[in-house]
Amino acid sequence: MIPALILLALVPGASVADSAESGVQVAQLTVHQRIIIRIPRMPFTRAPVEASQPLRWVEKKGPKCVAMEDLVGAAISAPDSIDLMIDDGSRIRARLDDDCPPLDYYSSYYLKPTPDGMVCRNRDAIRSRSGGSCQIEEFKRLEARPAR
Repeated sequence: MIPALILLALVPGASVADSAESGVQVAQLTVHQRIIIRIPRMPFTRAPVEASQPLRWVEKKGPKCVAMEDLVGAAISAPDSIDLMIDDGSRIRARLDDDCPPLDYYSSYYLKPTPDGMVCRNRDAIRSRSGGSCQIEEFKRLEARPAR
């Protein structure tokens, strides 16, 4: 009863004596929830075609969206892109917008969950722990090819 009276005392125009006499209790509760999905940064390694044979990554047309639950890791591939590792072993390159702050200072990246569970180009952003945020402009599917 005492916490309710304290809350009631904070309500403009309300009287503690009036509410105590009438038996009415007034309270307000605000709950804030924040969920962030963490993508661990992984060392940039090559696909295991042949250990002695160097590889290069070739970009192909990519999807519009990628399921968040399929992402298992990320690696910086260039100042304007991050390679996302997918749970089936494939890779997707996320090309970032031009005015993107450096994201390579910490060990992971973050995504805000979306109602559809997807990360989409021209909609979502990759965030760093330092507060940087970069819009994803496009996705490219990566294929490993022997270097020539």
